[in-house]
Amino acid sequence: MSDPCFLGEVAAAAPGSVVKITGAEGHHAGSVRRIRVGESVLVTDGRGHAVRGPAIEVTKGSVSVEAVEILETAATAHRWVAVQALPKSDRAELAVATLTEMGVHEILAWQADRSIVRWKGDKQVKGVAKWQAAAREATKQSRRFIVPDVELAHTRNVVERIRHADAAYILHESATTPLVQQTLPASGEVIFIVGPEGGITDQEVEAFVSAGACPVTVSDGVLRTSTAGVVGLAQLRAMANFTANG
Repeated sequence: MSDPCFLGEVAAAAPGSVVKITGAEGHHAGSVRRIRVGESVLVTDGRGHAVRGPAIEVTKGSVSVEAVEILETAATAHRWVAVQALPKSDRAELAVATLTEMGVHEILAWQADRSIVRWKGDKQVKGVAKWQAAAREATKQSRRFIVPDVELAHTRNVVERIRHADAAYILHESATTPLVQQTLPASGEVIFIVGPEGGITDQEVEAFVSAGACPVTVSDGVLRTSTAGVVGLAQLRAMANFTANG
């Protein structure tokens, strides 16, 4: 069974030092998960650094861990950025969680024209916070050491990001070119765009294509907005591995 994983400050840790899990994470570790002294634990800062070691002190609100192993996320040639159209609330956390589990670096919560969900006023801050929380939990569940950034984006923001990206793909059911037939750049930022339940409008597609994005298909069927992104990312990562290994 994998070691339980929690978030904490570990950047300055060295072998033999003690890392303390506090706050809400400490309460969860000590009172909810009931970590026991001697149990092996992973602690990550969500920025690529982590330690593994035994719990040496446990209270209701904190867990102290001896840093036996110092771990880091291996550097990757690509930075994966998902532009995820706002799905229905029951699908949003699933989309964020699966993308995080697959190693996405950033998620742009896109307010598409046909998004059923609309984030306005206070809902914008609350929505981003909810997605960020889902990303944190999925990071711990998948034992990854990087929590993806989450930001709200409108179409104009997406267009600007595409212009500066090394590659950008629109996952579109009407596209005729499979994603796997594209030539992935050897490195850099790669954006993939997932539309809402009602589909991406022609105007949005035109704006993205004009900025440099390419419409592609990732399935011979119509995927839900909450699953299309992870299918696309899985294919992109396989393409990256193939390119790296010749």
